[in-house]
Amino acid sequence: MAQYFVIHPTHPERRLIERAAQIVRQGGLIVYPTDSCYALGCHVGDKEAMERIRAIRQVDARHHFTLVCRDLAEIARYARVDNRAYRMLKAATPGSFTFILRATREVPRRMQNPRRKTIGLRVPSHAVAQALLIELDEPLLSSTLILPDEALPMNDPERIRERLEQRVELVMAAGSCGIEPTTVLDLSGDAPQLLRLGKGDLHLLGVSLA
Repeated sequence: MAQYFVIHPTHPERRLIERAAQIVRQGGLIVYPTDSCYALGCHVGDKEAMERIRAIRQVDARHHFTLVCRDLAEIARYARVDNRAYRMLKAATPGSFTFILRATREVPRRMQNPRRKTIGLRVPSHAVAQALLIELDEPLLSSTLILPDEALPMNDPERIRERLEQRVELVMAAGSCGIEPTTVLDLSGDAPQLLRLGKGDLHLLGVSLA
């Protein structure tokens, strides 16, 4: 049965963050808040936990997982960031954007899109997510918490616990996160491509997108 932490959304309790990080390091699957909506997260190197996310979401190998990072420096370790991409990332992070980029050798193949060798990356602005990432000292492998029978991301922590208490180790309840997912931009090709218009404001980027 999942543990359930009621955590302050802007001033998260350190002891709860430390315990959440410990659960992740021990192979646990967690639900945590972001600046767009709740997400499933696990240790970046944990293949079993990654497959549990696939099972909950009911997605196949083509699904783009996201590495949720603390900052741009951490993104650069896992993705190939040219000058054009760097300018866009700098303008839009932290915030409600996910960027698709070419993966570096630091990213295990099982986490990459099998055909394009890409990975999704983002830097959230939510205080709980940032505190957890700082405590972990590495990214979280994540996927938006949208269940197969739901059209929108789950937003009520109590409802999340009811649906997933036998399938995750921890729910971090920080109130409503909203139901609008991130804006997704593919920067892996010759020109930026908008894959999903979400919460992230495209005006922040200051560019025209195909």
